[in-house]
Amino acid sequence: MLLLVVILIYGTAVHAAQLLISGFDPYPGLPGGLRVYFTALLVLDPLAAVLLARRHRSGVLLAVAVLVSDAVANGVANYAFDTAGGVTAGRVGQAVITLLAIGACAVAPVLWRSASPARHHP
Repeated sequence: MLLLVVILIYGTAVHAAQLLISGFDPYPGLPGGLRVYFTALLVLDPLAAVLLARRHRSGVLLAVAVLVSDAVANGVANYAFDTAGGVTAGRVGQAVITLLAIGACAVAPVLWRSASPARHHP
């Protein structure tokens, strides 16, 4: 669980750096939907990390959803919109994110069992 929390925090840092380095205009070559999604990861990554660290089942679901959707979004960005041929840094990054998403899916059942079910307050 700790490794997945660290991965999500790292993802937050990467997306924050991209936002700051770009002068708050990240991903200029991408369509609006992808730009909004990648920027939204500034909230979704740390939210998933906190929920997961607190052992909430919603954190397991959100972490898997974030990593799988991030892998798909990076695939679209790097293969549909990047006109460069061959291996690029973005495509290597997309492969890494895909492996992390697969890993998250693989450990999700274990994390689910070790996480607390939702607490209901009267």
